[in-house]
Amino acid sequence: MVQTKKIALYAVIVFVLYTIITSPARAADLVQIGFEGISSAAQSVGDFMTELVN
Repeated sequence: MVQTKKIALYAVIVFVLYTIITSPARAADLVQIGFEGISSAAQSVGDFMTELVN
């Protein structure tokens, strides 16, 4: 099982590096989308906590 996880991790790393090298603009877009999603989730959690306090 550990060996399978290791192979999967290496495959993901190779895929990410391949994507960055072959299409850096697209990779930047994907990173921006990811950070926007994280930011939106954090904002939602903040709004929820604010409503709990009120």
